Amino acid sequence: MVTLSKIYTRTGDHGTTRLGNNKEVSKTDLRVECCGEADELNCVLGLALNCELPPAIADLVASVQNDLFDLGADLCLPDGDEGLRVAAQQVVRLEEAIDRINADLEPLNSFLLPGGSKAAALLHLARAVCRRAERRVWQLRETETVNENVGSYLNRLSDLLFVMARDSNDHGQADVLWKPGQFREEDD
Repeated sequence: MVTLSKIYTRTGDHGTTRLGNNKEVSKTDLRVECCGEADELNCVLGLALNCELPPAIADLVASVQNDLFDLGADLCLPDGDEGLRVAAQQVVRLEEAIDRINADLEPLNSFLLPGGSKAAALLHLARAVCRRAERRVWQLRETETVNENVGSYLNRLSDLLFVMARDSNDHGQADVLWKPGQFREEDD
């Protein structure tokens, strides 16, 4: 378990930080960036929890927040170091939640604009942050070994956030549909 008795360490005052294995790296290191993306995503989910989410969705968001700490713990340890790793079952749990929520939603015939209720808008924001985090993890995987479940988890999570946003929009009834070219001026 983690013990945080002293909050500042001054180790970052010169642009460096430490990974989970205590190795000192630049704060601009891509692995550190990936951890920061997961942290930002977790913060957006914390905002979403302060909206009126359906209870089942709120419980799911809270469990995802915990998973994101697991994901950050995984990312802060380079391959080969012992530590907490995202497991395949965590990805399966997201797939089951996607299927369960999506079963009650009408199929879409248009892309969605991120909006509707405040909760849905924040879940769409979380989805966009999640996609960015996933891209950064794939970038890291181009040069370093990363647990494959990390990328899979983020990929499924963005899908889950999409269906949770729809569910938070009155089960999809208040979704804001994209109307291609609606405000485009005609050429003369």
